[in-house]
Amino acid sequence: MAGSIKSDVVWRVAAVYFFVLMMGMLIIGKAIYIQFVEGPGLREKAQNITFRELAIEPSRGDILAMDGRLLSTSVPYYEVRIDLRAAGLTNEIFYDKVDSLAYCLARMFGDRSAYSYRSFLVNGRKHDKGSRYFMIHPRLVNYIELKRLMTFPILRLPKNVGGFMPVQVNRRIRTNDYLAARTIGGVNESGVAVGIEGSFNHELKGKAGLVLAQRIAGKTWIPVNSDEAISPEDGIDVVTTLDIDLQDVAQNALRKQLSAHNAEHGSVVLMEVETGEIRAIANLKRDSDGSYSEAYNYAIAESTEPGSTFKIASLIALLEDGYVDLDDSVDTENGRFLYFDKWIVDSHEGGLGKLSVQQVFELSSNVGVAKLMIKHYKGKETSFIDRLYSMKVNEPLNLQIKGEVPPEIKYPGDKYWSGVSLPMMSIGYEVRVTPLQTLTFYNAIANGGKMVKPLFVKELRKHGSTIRTFSTEVLTSSICNRSTLRKVRRILEGVVTDGTAKNLKNDTYSIAGKTGTAQIARGKGGYGYEGQKTYQASFVGYFPANDPKYSCIVVVSSPSNAVYYGNVVSGPIFKEIADKVYAKSLEWHEPLSRPSKAIDMPVSQGGYREDLQEVCNDLDIPVYDDGINTTWISTQGKGDYVEFKKRTIIQNLVPNVMDMGLKDALFLLENAGMRVNFSGHGAVVGQSIQSGTRVVKGSQIHITLR
Repeated sequence: MAGSIKSDVVWRVAAVYFFVLMMGMLIIGKAIYIQFVEGPGLREKAQNITFRELAIEPSRGDILAMDGRLLSTSVPYYEVRIDLRAAGLTNEIFYDKVDSLAYCLARMFGDRSAYSYRSFLVNGRKHDKGSRYFMIHPRLVNYIELKRLMTFPILRLPKNVGGFMPVQVNRRIRTNDYLAARTIGGVNESGVAVGIEGSFNHELKGKAGLVLAQRIAGKTWIPVNSDEAISPEDGIDVVTTLDIDLQDVAQNALRKQLSAHNAEHGSVVLMEVETGEIRAIANLKRDSDGSYSEAYNYAIAESTEPGSTFKIASLIALLEDGYVDLDDSVDTENGRFLYFDKWIVDSHEGGLGKLSVQQVFELSSNVGVAKLMIKHYKGKETSFIDRLYSMKVNEPLNLQIKGEVPPEIKYPGDKYWSGVSLPMMSIGYEVRVTPLQTLTFYNAIANGGKMVKPLFVKELRKHGSTIRTFSTEVLTSSICNRSTLRKVRRILEGVVTDGTAKNLKNDTYSIAGKTGTAQIARGKGGYGYEGQKTYQASFVGYFPANDPKYSCIVVVSSPSNAVYYGNVVSGPIFKEIADKVYAKSLEWHEPLSRPSKAIDMPVSQGGYREDLQEVCNDLDIPVYDDGINTTWISTQGKGDYVEFKKRTIIQNLVPNVMDMGLKDALFLLENAGMRVNFSGHGAVVGQSIQSGTRVVKGSQIHITLR
């Protein structure tokens, strides 16, 4: 019996031992299987759940004016966040400093009370055992505000204690606000860019870097320190051809004239003749409140019937084909001419009668041009259009920035070709071109017949070094022969001296160009929609006429104050821009001769000695000071030198600020504890409290400048 019991016990123990052994082996086997078979996949899955590679945005390149001044740049702003579960941020530290932090935040942002900020922070710490990525304020702060925040209680502590985590967010800004806004372009929140920003987006945006980030509560990811982080590659700077000073002149001149004529919109382009570089481009549209803003790039993206500015292409065709000379004559009758069912009308009341070919174009006679074209090209319409095509007026310019609308120059046999297409096209109707396409054609006339492609960007730079340049591209070496060109330029000069643009004539420098006044068709409503006629006024030309340096076009759409002719509406804008260019172009001016007699020393104000000494040194003006060593001085011109005189400033006595400039006078009086108001400008000629009087702190003194 005892043996049977013993045997039974041993068997049971063995069974348990075997079971435990098998379970252990199964566990070990499963662990090995998980480790070596499923392990890589599970580790990758865990890694993906808790870690992720995040892109580090590079610094976007700047867009610069031709002289290097900023046009568009990225400015860093910061999200203000704090890790309320930072390892070193104990309850003792938090609750000891939170009142002071709340007070500082309330003073800085001013959107809620200190008590409200305290509750906000305390609740953020309590919620879900403390937020790891708590946003202190929804507004982005600039760098100066960030430095101020970093002096606040808690936030000024080391990161692992205070938990302050500012997150940089770059904002794109145009440094000159609305100047050339549509040409420079911009980038929206979705990353879609237009203008130069869009066309050179690949170069500007740079290459993103990578950093390892760890997932914390919710869907929040925060960067972690990693030696494997890839640094971003900053974007390339784009140097434009724009002259910001001339851009300012062009935009203001356009705005002023649009407002004066209550026009719908307008555009201006200023181009350098030889290179095709665009020095200024302005596009303004009237807003609902009557103001004007850059809302659309009309210069490159609005294709319209140009009107009389297109007549010069017709003139070149006539001259090139040998059909006319400038002395030939044509009868414009009473200014009205019926061709099929179409009346062609001149703007001159009663007509101009018999004119020479030169006068026809100088005075912009629609009847004269139409009659010439019908006489010489009727039945040979294809030769006229072929001649236009040979001048490249039918081809797009393929600009550096996107959005150009191709020109429309139809061909005989096309769907919309009619019996009146020939004379209508010759005077700028039934064709469609953009302002910049028209300017490029006229620029070729100014450039000896060579048509060049307009340039908006001249080089790319990286860290100040040029890595690519864009050279002038020739579209056609000659739009016509030299004899034709000389005659065309004579007529364009005559437009200003004797023709439709005589108001632009001046004795300082010569202008050549052509006015244009075209009726605008309003879709299916035609040219007289709802009984209302709308017009487009333009002027395109170049200057100086004898040696062209710049070409310019001005187009104003829908002037509505009963004045719509190109010479009156667009001409003054052209003239104002040309005057500014002429004024700043020193090579166009005769050097001033040195006067034979000596010039007296300039009158000098009294003030701070070191500043006055520096000015005299820079201007090579001799100084006599008789050994005085006071900080503040009076001055007196002595013919061929300036004399420094002692000026004594005594503490607690009202200082003598006579003959000083405003800056120095304010410095002395306010440092003495007085409140200052003033009138006039120039040097101080009077002070209401006499110098040497004892100062009463907070008393008011009035100074008069003249």
